[in-house]
Amino acid sequence: MTTWPMATRVKKTWVKICGITRVEDALLVVDAGADALGLNFADSPRHVGVATAAEIARAVRGRIERVALFVDAPPATVRAVLDAVEIDLLQFHGAESGAYCRQFGLPYVKVIRVRAPLDLATLEAEYGDARALLLDTWVEGVPGGTGQRFDWSLWPRAARLPLVLSGGLTAENVREAVQRLAPYGVDVASGVEGARKGEKDAGKVRRFMAEVQGAGSE
Repeated sequence: MTTWPMATRVKKTWVKICGITRVEDALLVVDAGADALGLNFADSPRHVGVATAAEIARAVRGRIERVALFVDAPPATVRAVLDAVEIDLLQFHGAESGAYCRQFGLPYVKVIRVRAPLDLATLEAEYGDARALLLDTWVEGVPGGTGQRFDWSLWPRAARLPLVLSGGLTAENVREAVQRLAPYGVDVASGVEGARKGEKDAGKVRRFMAEVQGAGSE
């Protein structure tokens, strides 16, 4: 299990590739050097069924952190997934409270959709035990996975919790993002997909990883 340091001590950018729906894509992101992969259990074009998710999780056991995504799911739904699928980290995209997030006994990331300057003090008070806050683009009625970038001028500069950047990242802009914002980590889904949502493009995955790694070496 990954232990995350405070954001000010980060040197290597953590990378999560989300929306994994196939074993071959899970193995691809492992081989490319990603730190985590996301399994989406919400209503989404990248939704993965429990049986397939369990197969994916077994295939990469011990090689990468396996993250389960939910959006305002009943606790029983989350527990049913955890009973069937090997999960290391939870990620919550809805209006979940801190108490909701911590009830499952696993580390968690809370997603915050950005459209205005953030009240970090309130967020860190509510989710102070989170592994990180993941900042994604706010789009009306869409909890995530929009492929759209938010205004990076809203990126907080004095966060106590590690911050992960998401929203519209691709191989073409992730180096700039890492160099400009110095996030703890980055999270990508649509930016490394092929023609079909939920299916990863090997070339895009490898280029994305190379750009992140290149940003950290400059």
